Amino acid sequence: MAGSRNGGWWQTKRRTLVAAAALAPLWALAQPTLDERIFDIREQSRFVPDKALAQLQKLQPELAAAPSYTRAEFLTQMSATRMRLGQNDAALAAAEQVIAFGKSLRDDAIVAKGMLAKTYVLFAQSDFEAAHTLAFAAEKLVLTTRDNPLKVQATITAGQSYAEQGNFPSALLKLQHAVDMARAPEGDAISLVAALNALAKLYTQVKEYDNASETLNELLAETEKLDSPGRMAMAKNTEYGLAIDSGQPRRALQALLKSLELERNMGAERMVGITLVNLSDSYLKEHNYGRAAQYAQEALRSTDNTRDQSTEATARVNLGQAYLGMGRLAEGKKQFELGLVRYEQENNKPDLQSTLREYGIALERVGDLAGAVAAYHRERAIADEMFEKRRQKAMLEFQEKYETEKKQRQIEQLSHENKVKGAEIDNRRLQQRVWWLLALVFALAAAVVGLLYRKVRHANAQLEVKNMELKAQSTLDPLTSLYNRRHFQDFMRGLNLQARDGADDIVGALFLLDVDHFKHINDNYGHAAGDAVLKMIAENLRIALRETDMIVRWGGEEFLAFLPAIPRSGVDDIARRILHSISSQALRYGEHEISVHVSVGFSPFPLMPGGAPLPWERAVNLVDMALYLAKAHGRNRAYGVRGFENFHLTSMEAIEQDLERAWRAGFVDLSVVLGDGPDTPTTPTERDNVVSIRHALQKH
Repeated sequence: MAGSRNGGWWQTKRRTLVAAAALAPLWALAQPTLDERIFDIREQSRFVPDKALAQLQKLQPELAAAPSYTRAEFLTQMSATRMRLGQNDAALAAAEQVIAFGKSLRDDAIVAKGMLAKTYVLFAQSDFEAAHTLAFAAEKLVLTTRDNPLKVQATITAGQSYAEQGNFPSALLKLQHAVDMARAPEGDAISLVAALNALAKLYTQVKEYDNASETLNELLAETEKLDSPGRMAMAKNTEYGLAIDSGQPRRALQALLKSLELERNMGAERMVGITLVNLSDSYLKEHNYGRAAQYAQEALRSTDNTRDQSTEATARVNLGQAYLGMGRLAEGKKQFELGLVRYEQENNKPDLQSTLREYGIALERVGDLAGAVAAYHRERAIADEMFEKRRQKAMLEFQEKYETEKKQRQIEQLSHENKVKGAEIDNRRLQQRVWWLLALVFALAAAVVGLLYRKVRHANAQLEVKNMELKAQSTLDPLTSLYNRRHFQDFMRGLNLQARDGADDIVGALFLLDVDHFKHINDNYGHAAGDAVLKMIAENLRIALRETDMIVRWGGEEFLAFLPAIPRSGVDDIARRILHSISSQALRYGEHEISVHVSVGFSPFPLMPGGAPLPWERAVNLVDMALYLAKAHGRNRAYGVRGFENFHLTSMEAIEQDLERAWRAGFVDLSVVLGDGPDTPTTPTERDNVVSIRHALQKH
């Protein structure tokens, strides 16, 4: 987030100092003012917060006689410095002091300054939703003031909040506006550098590399004028991000090494730790696991001094990746798990989900399939939780909008009723005074009543439409127009589940699909391409299956299909049809052609372990485990649970704990269906896995 300095107040103060120079003694002119010293500490706080804290504490005795804005700025910098030292509780208390101080003075600029300070602490605590809400409120308030640098800071913060929400068009408009404000005559060099830095990062994030490069060149030029090693180190880190994303690894490495040199010369140990992590990550991308491990270990030694737990967590994840790449399985898993603990403590669900996915991929790459499946399960549980929260939030927003419209209609109706009552009173008066206008008054009253009747009918019709829309929203997924998870759960609860004869040729069936390498599609082509892939899969499932079959958007990139009645011998054929219908087409998106495959878990329904039907929730869970076996054994294939053998020697809990082990022990009957295309088994190991499953199926 950007730094702040009250431009209007500061410039007026400096002009006053110049005007008074002729009257002041020479020794007084040589002494920097309290405001100037706080400003210098603000810059120092960004890079060496421990030293900045000591300097701020030395200034505290001078605050008693200081103006209100000077005291507010002191508390703001105390909050920022405490936050950078990881002392979030103290930082939050200082920010609240600024807000309360500003409210007591009825000074919107001071209140907004405190709100921004609190926003940054909330970000540090990973309370992103509260931070975004406060950032937008602070920007709205600060725009009523004349403090241009504070306006730039608030606009940058709002833009970064929009970017974190995925609203990139709004983020781009905000950051471009921040740059324009910083370039204005009342702007200042530090605000311009902060705005350019944020804009260059956003251009890089949305892969507009030409605009990012142009903005970066201006950023480097403006930073050079400041003669600030810290600001130059920040600009070099931005250059690293652009270079690594645009395929310039050599330039990225040079930028990081230059940044590391500047940071070490300043003694900016926290920045050193972050840069070492970036160096480790850069070498991981080149599969140079030895150098990656070296820099990750250096980063950990750095965080021992700074107690920067977030940087420590990232360093441990990178070290775990490097160890796994070097074949040191136990050490790699240990470091990964230590890194994950920090994300769990922060309740940082997006980073935790992303890291678990990387963990699963890394374990799968080194052949630890059981560990990979476990990581995928943890990742999927978090994805489900995040999806459910987003769904609940959308429902609440829709309900709130509906209630608001309903209240507005009620207000309008009451207004009409009041008008009618007023008209009736006027009519009675007119009847008393002017008897010969009686017929005309009755005609007018009838017209008004007719109009009101039509309006009430129209309002009732609109209410019915809104109710239908609300019902559709609670039943259908807005992106794919498929049924959503809630509708499927309600349907299954009302389903009369009866045991069928094992020889019965007509069965139901469950199919659970997950898009292979969906994260790569989002990363390489953008989230809009990911949405297009999900729509394409939904359309293909409608074609491949019957109108009587229930197709569900299960969550994220997962789909579920429930077929109420099919021949038992045709379950595998339907799995094959699903795989083929999706892999046989490529999605044309822009200038790219995206090949899409899915992994599938399936089973007849109901499943009958021990002769009793398995509840639908446990059946879906078993199909989900089969899906992750398909993922672990190569993707673009379907694994089906056909039934159970020797069930009296085991239990459902044991089978659910490890499906693959239960199958190998002869308690579960599995089938496998291979998909078309490049993800079918090509290596001897993959072909052996498929053959072993088929052999086991014939045996049992």
